[in-house]
Amino acid sequence: MSEQKLSLAKGLNSGLRAAMEHDDKVVLMGEDVGKLGGVFRITEGLQKDFGEDRVIDTPLAEAGIVGTAVGLALRGYRPVVEIQFDGFIYPAFDQIISQVSKMHARSLGNLKVPIVIRVPFGGGIGAVEHHSESNEAYFAHTAGLRVVACSDPADGYWMIQQAIASDDPVIFYEPKRRYHERSVVELDESAGAPLGLHDARVARQGTDVTLLAYGPMVKTCLQSAEAAAQEGKSLEVVDLRSLSPLDLPTILASAKKTGRVVVVHEASTFLGMGAELAALVQQECFYHLEAPVLRVGGYNIPYPPSRFEEEFLPGLDRVLDAVDKSLAF
Repeated sequence: MSEQKLSLAKGLNSGLRAAMEHDDKVVLMGEDVGKLGGVFRITEGLQKDFGEDRVIDTPLAEAGIVGTAVGLALRGYRPVVEIQFDGFIYPAFDQIISQVSKMHARSLGNLKVPIVIRVPFGGGIGAVEHHSESNEAYFAHTAGLRVVACSDPADGYWMIQQAIASDDPVIFYEPKRRYHERSVVELDESAGAPLGLHDARVARQGTDVTLLAYGPMVKTCLQSAEAAAQEGKSLEVVDLRSLSPLDLPTILASAKKTGRVVVVHEASTFLGMGAELAALVQQECFYHLEAPVLRVGGYNIPYPPSRFEEEFLPGLDRVLDAVDKSLAF
């Protein structure tokens, strides 16, 4: 069947399987990705089918995992590294910033490091410290890295394959609270070419306010748009999908169309992705805007204990409050 109803987790699993079948240089690495299939079961069954040489259970050492991936990439492999949780990526920060992102430029284009670093990110699962962070701005700020975030099963299936096929290193964010949500996925590319890895998607058409979101906040924004429609407000929802590079033509076209923009993400708004998006939209669409670009995000504090995370995370009410504020200008 060319169409199947899959969860995001299964879409990612199927995408990884397709990439491994297509290219025997694709190898998976990470903590518990083999026999266990990963803590979220994204790699379930892959070690059994492809063997321990291609799906490798590693020690608990993120710097070592990413450093090994650099060596493999330089020898012609396409390693896919799983960081078990978002907050575990920091021990590998030096490898990613100093080596992965700079190797191509340092070698004047002679060396490539086609590494994909998978990062389950965001909150909403009631986890403890270092398990619910949104650290995408660190990597989007770093030249030499491509940074993307899937939001639904179809994007999980196609984007992971596109990321693996890229000759540049890709930080691949997966919204962990959406892993079990299901939708229909078209598995046959000939039935309709998927979007490019760095293309934004207009997830819902609207005329009054544009909501820019990515990852777990796309669904929140779609729910907000549905609620706003009951009050006669038409919200357009743009799923960014790619954070670096940004699909500026799609973003700016929507901003010019509605004249009002609200950026929504889980990370702190201070120096976050929303700040860059607000600056770009304000700069490029100044004469089209009817109101300042507004941001809705997490507070500038460490991620709180699970009993308080619903107060920290942007929800429908906070998004709709920003929409009302925008429309009031």
